[in-house]
Amino acid sequence: MAVTTSKMTASSQTMNNVEAVRATLYEALKNDDRIIILGEDVGARGNVFLITKDFIDEFGPQRIIDTPIAEASIVGIAVGMAMEGLRPIAEIQFADFIYPSFNQIVGEAAKTRYRSNGEYTCPLVIRTPYGGGVRGALSHSVSVEALFYHVPGLKIVAPAFPADVKGLLNAAIDDPDPVLFLEHKKTYRLIKGEVPSGHYTIPIGKANVLKEGTQLSVVSYGLYVHWALEAARALEGDGLSVEVIDLRSIRPMDRTTILNSVEKTRKLLIIHEDNKFGGIGAEISAMVAEEALFNLDAPIRRLCAPDVPAMGYAETLEHEFMSSPEKMAKAMREMVAF
Repeated sequence: MAVTTSKMTASSQTMNNVEAVRATLYEALKNDDRIIILGEDVGARGNVFLITKDFIDEFGPQRIIDTPIAEASIVGIAVGMAMEGLRPIAEIQFADFIYPSFNQIVGEAAKTRYRSNGEYTCPLVIRTPYGGGVRGALSHSVSVEALFYHVPGLKIVAPAFPADVKGLLNAAIDDPDPVLFLEHKKTYRLIKGEVPSGHYTIPIGKANVLKEGTQLSVVSYGLYVHWALEAARALEGDGLSVEVIDLRSIRPMDRTTILNSVEKTRKLLIIHEDNKFGGIGAEISAMVAEEALFNLDAPIRRLCAPDVPAMGYAETLEHEFMSSPEKMAKAMREMVAF
């Protein structure tokens, strides 16, 4: 796979995605004493991906808190911190482990502003690595976005590029309401790009048109954005013009960018790693069908994971479950030719 990079700025540094997460967290801790990081192995070990390595030495165990293996308490304690004026960043070591904290996220954090009539907010960031492609098998490969997508009051962000990681993580930290921040683990060290220096934010809810085109709109996020971009660029040699949109934010979603693109190309392909049934693609399809049906020259298509319970460990099973630039290019050709 070709490594995709973001645009160079006047003052920037080359980073991969995991370095962008680490640098952003470090700057946030330095600049705001209210910020606390808590989670399993975030302290002495420095996170399983070494994102918080040595943080505990500089900021101390009261701000870098090693927790027990108890995700419900990690998020529950973080909710209490947030409601009392702190800015906690709770880490779920892998997205596959987030289920015990479902009630704290859905029943507590997402409802805080509404249930208190605005008296309280919950400025909480929940970071977690998700996704496959690293032979993580059943317990380290899951995509959880659709499980939380239905929940008003909760924002969901899934950046694909290092510059977006920093800008959106800063925005999530600044946000007065809870944000689920999804980091695709396969992109951690694979994807590199230029990251602007200093503090900046990218608005949550704003998509990015990575490549303009006229014959087909492709919408994706996370790792699959890079593969979709690779496939679309490969098809240029055959005279095919594919527009690629990186959602960046899953909720709220940039409906305007999607609808404007579909109005131009008149065809839509949605690609995501999560299961097809009930996934993010289903909501995008419904939105476009409701608001832009007569702009379409072909049925909307979704290229997603099969409806099986989990991704297998065997390389053949992982390959079957996941998409690829080749599978995406095939789907794009078929859509353009329809």
